[in-house]
Amino acid sequence: MAVSMATGLFSASTLTLRPQLQHKFPIPTPPSSLRMVPLRTVTHATVSQPPADGKVRGIMKPRKISPEMQDLIGLPEVSRTQALKHIWAYIKENNLQDPENKRLIRCDEKLKKVFAGRDEVGMLQIPGLISPHFLK
Repeated sequence: MAVSMATGLFSASTLTLRPQLQHKFPIPTPPSSLRMVPLRTVTHATVSQPPADGKVRGIMKPRKISPEMQDLIGLPEVSRTQALKHIWAYIKENNLQDPENKRLIRCDEKLKKVFAGRDEVGMLQIPGLISPHFLK
């Protein structure tokens, strides 16, 4: 019975000469005159604080909406984000997305009033089409 012992050395079978791996596209080496130094950047993190006066601003601020939009949403005042949520809920409830291209919305009579009389609307056009319905 022969016992082989691993010595941690490479055997002759692993020392066979293999051709060097050739890359299809050689990796360029930078010129020796180019001095490459790691770049360090300093960033300062600050804790965001709520506005001092506590008012809600921007797209989160509830605004009065047009009567057409009120018929669709059911509220007299709503923020832009909430309006989009209500519109998408209405679209999903009434199955108004095109089954083949979910990015297209087929408008029913209520949506046509809000979306300037269009028969079809792209999903990315909705925020722009509801803008005129927010009264100042």
